[in-house]
Amino acid sequence: MFAAIMHLGIDARRAPEAAAAFTAHLLPRVAASEGLLAGHWLDPVDGTGFGFVLFETREQAVAAMPPQLDWSAPGVTIRGVDVRRVAASA
Repeated sequence: MFAAIMHLGIDARRAPEAAAAFTAHLLPRVAASEGLLAGHWLDPVDGTGFGFVLFETREQAVAAMPPQLDWSAPGVTIRGVDVRRVAASA
């Protein structure tokens, strides 16, 4: 299992607009990604948010993340994406 960890900058003034775009456009595309096991997005703190998305393989995680897949949303800046093997889970 592999995790794609997205580091996000979120403009609080545009958060409602970003959430609407995420729900309407991005979430359905992520949900349809091959090998998706689960996805979690955390509320931002001081303009910083995180997404944590689990896939069966590293290749599937990489294929579903920027820049391969457009994750643009109003007021959201993708600061980076790390793909890592999940070492343990409970």
